[in-house]
Amino acid sequence: MRLALLSDIHGNLAALEAVTADLRRRGVDQVVNLGDSLSGPLLPRETAQFLMAQDWLSLAGNHERQLLTQSVEQMGPSDAYAHAQLSTQEFDWIRSLPSSIRLSPDVFLCHGSPRSDVEYFLETLDAGVVRQATAAEVETRLSGELAPLVACGHTHVARVVHTRRGQRVVNPGSVGQPAYDDTHPVPHVVETGSPDARYAIAEQRKDGWCVSLLSVPYNHAAMAQLARLRGRPEWEHALRTGYMP
Repeated sequence: MRLALLSDIHGNLAALEAVTADLRRRGVDQVVNLGDSLSGPLLPRETAQFLMAQDWLSLAGNHERQLLTQSVEQMGPSDAYAHAQLSTQEFDWIRSLPSSIRLSPDVFLCHGSPRSDVEYFLETLDAGVVRQATAAEVETRLSGELAPLVACGHTHVARVVHTRRGQRVVNPGSVGQPAYDDTHPVPHVVETGSPDARYAIAEQRKDGWCVSLLSVPYNHAAMAQLARLRGRPEWEHALRTGYMP
């Protein structure tokens, strides 16, 4: 089995198209999208329509949940922009998305962690600084999940971690947003240092899962320009550089 793992597209259609072209060239059996697909100042409606036309398995991330459950007044600017752009058809699609799924006895898919769509799984926020999670922290956040391959997103940081049981926990990184800042639970910044689109391929072999973390160049300048036109200079800088201003 060869799985393409995508996550955190955030309405960046140009990045998604580049990743799609790359994974088709490599050949996979199944494409999985781990959520946070639309929210942002870019192309949420067009990205939703692209995803709806694919035969992929898509999950709901925390931003999909927020689009369905929060009032516009409660939303941040990225969710509010996406909410204003989507039609009934796209909202119906969002409602159909599971928050997690067991693809097979060997594969468990989620957005944040097995117990929460907003929990950092392979990273830990420590006094406002994001660091790599310890083995004990990863074990706790697995919450008893025993699948040999566990895939997550949410933090936008591409990483493969082996647990004490020999499981592989994979975050493919973000397709469309290479850096961000957040105020919850305390202000912090996540930066990948590259404008490239990220995804992963996981291949099941006799001796276990082999995971490749991939970085795909695309026309990020066009998406950065679009973010500028939408009045989001922090997104523009992130898309151009992989860092926050």
